[in-house]
Amino acid sequence: MTLWRWLLLGFMSGASALSAVANAFSTDDERNSMEVFDAARPSVVFVTNQQLARNPYSFDLVTVPRGSGTGFVWDKRGYIVTNYHVVEGARQITITLQDQSNWPAEVVGLAPERDLAVLKIKAPSTQLPPLPLGDSSDLRVGRKVLAIGNPFGLDATLTTGVVSALGREIESPNQRKITNVIQTDAAINPGNSGGPLLNSEGKLIGVNTMIYSPSGASAGIGFAIPVNTVKEVVPELIQHGRIVRPVLGIAVAPDHWAQQLGIQGVAILRVEPNSAAEKAGLQGAKRNSWGQISLGDVIVAIEDYPVTNDDQLLSALEHYKPGDQVTVSLMRDGKLVSRKLRLTAPQ
Repeated sequence: MTLWRWLLLGFMSGASALSAVANAFSTDDERNSMEVFDAARPSVVFVTNQQLARNPYSFDLVTVPRGSGTGFVWDKRGYIVTNYHVVEGARQITITLQDQSNWPAEVVGLAPERDLAVLKIKAPSTQLPPLPLGDSSDLRVGRKVLAIGNPFGLDATLTTGVVSALGREIESPNQRKITNVIQTDAAINPGNSGGPLLNSEGKLIGVNTMIYSPSGASAGIGFAIPVNTVKEVVPELIQHGRIVRPVLGIAVAPDHWAQQLGIQGVAILRVEPNSAAEKAGLQGAKRNSWGQISLGDVIVAIEDYPVTNDDQLLSALEHYKPGDQVTVSLMRDGKLVSRKLRLTAPQ
């Protein structure tokens, strides 16, 4: 045997020994983290948002980077899910896949009330492995979670932690309340937004959306939109471009107006002609001959969903579809009354 072959075999034997030692010292938890990361990484994408800006010297409109975030492959047709705030106001969006190929993306649907957006790229299906979907109703505090994202532009970063709390409530980009949010201590930093939160089986359980931090960096309190919400919203965004919410056929008074009057509920300002609300006999506010406004009906519940403000009214309606019949509970002249009506599609 020649000297160089003897040295090569010795080197390979040493490398195998080091690998065996490394495997021997890795724990079950470490192996799980590595396996989940390796399986999910090809599904995680980098989202770059560019907007128009005016050159201060030439006054020409130019495209400039606004920010970046993370997304993930929804299915092999090229649909990508991310946060609404990642692409808000974008003039041009670019998706970078894990093979570093860049693809222009079109906006398919936006749901600012859930901080979710669906994009689409025309990449080959072989480059688009979707993430398996989990069930966020199975989550328990203390369960292991893994977040993959692009914090500060550093692609394919893994952080791990646990479910810190369930049923949290955060504010969406359009000031609506997002309920049943997952709280986690897995480090989430700027750029992680829109990335997947996974369980130890590698299944999607949430979409990382924001952090609570005075400094703007991770402080051990991150939030993710639960996958069960995502599973409801994404198909609607693909089909309609927005969340389709049925309507009652009313115009409501602003919340601050109701608060000034000490009203616990949503005051009906106007009932639309030929609407479901009019057919059910709902009454809006009226103005007498002196110009004074007299209060009409105040909605306090839709079925079993209490309503104390406009946000809760919209959230209650999102549980139903056009054509569903619901019972609306009202305060009228100090008395609680109820009316049944059939919800209609928005015009």
